[in-house]
This record gives sequence, C-alpha cells and structure tokens, in this order.
Amino acid sequence: MREHVPTEIERESVDRFRALVERELPRLYSVARRLVGDEAEDVVQECLLHGYRSFAQLENEQAGGGWLTSILVNCCRDHWRARGPRVEEVELGEVDEFSLFRKIADEDPFPYSDSVHLDFLHQFGSEDVRAVLALLPELYRVPLVLVHMFGYHVKEVAFMLGVPLGTMLARLHRGRKLFERELWSYAEANDLLKEGARP
Repeated sequence: MREHVPTEIERESVDRFRALVERELPRLYSVARRLVGDEAEDVVQECLLHGYRSFAQLENEQAGGGWLTSILVNCCRDHWRARGPRVEEVELGEVDEFSLFRKIADEDPFPYSDSVHLDFLHQFGSEDVRAVLALLPELYRVPLVLVHMFGYHVKEVAFMLGVPLGTMLARLHRGRKLFERELWSYAEANDLLKEGARP
C-alpha cells in the first residue's frame, strides 16, 4: 500500500491550522484551566484534534479563535458528561438574596479601613480566585469565565452552549451571586478577614 503524500493544498491547510493554534493556544489553555482545572491539557488536546478534523469547515479564519473556543467548551461538556451525572444543589433564593457589598459593610472585617471593599478584594490572589471558581457548578462557572474573564458577549456564549439568551442572562446573574457568596465563605475559611492577612 502506497503512503499518502500530502498535496500542496493539504500542506497549506496544515500550516494555516498550525498558525491558528499557535496564536490561540495560550488562551485555550487559560480557559480550560478555569473550566476543568488540572485536566485542561487533555481537554485542549481533544479540542485541537476535533478542530484539525473539521478545519476545512471554518469559513472565516478570522473567527478561528471563537470557533476553537466553541469546540473547547463542547469538549469540556463531554468531559463532565463522561464523569457521570452529579447533583449540584444550589439554593437559588438564598443565592439571589446574598450581596457581597452589604455583607462586607455589615461585617466590617477591616474596621480601620477607609476602603473596606477594596481591602477585602485585595486579600485574594489569582490562585484564590481560581479556587473559588472551581467551587462553582459548571452551569454557572462556564458563562462567568467566558463573559467576565475572556470578554465574550453573552449572545456568543448562549450560542456556544446552545441555550436561549434569557437563560444565559439568568445563569450569569446567579453565577455572580454564587461567586460572591463563595468568595466570602472562602475568605472566612482561609482567615482572609483580618487586617494584614495578605501583604
């Protein structure tokens, strides 16, 4: 059996895909780390494999970053499905009622501060924020990461995830509230609610 020799068109396609990947890879890893944590490398590799196989279907290579991100999100969803169903209970009424701004004002963790809310937020390093994000159910974490950390429009994320815009807006609202609540709980659990807890 003769070995297949790539044509000029096939070589050009491989080169264009490679250029797209080189440009987008750091961002893809960053998104994946926030969505699946330590399993990011496996999910990104799966994404690139799917992307390579369907690269000919990409009509506008300028949209390649969003296209690869959509594939990555689908790979993350497949990854979560493969782990089996998980019940993630969130008391929505309690979440919707929570206000980090009010909680900080009421608790006054830094009584000698003129900017107590900023002082609270300055206690968190990037690893702390990642840890808090990891506590959120995927349902809320994915939209938060894509919209607030990577700047995608809500409509784009709704399209990527295949949900109506209204549903996506509700998930974002609840996700932000849940993130605020988890931020406070994390601060309590890690002794961040005192003067000088972090330099």
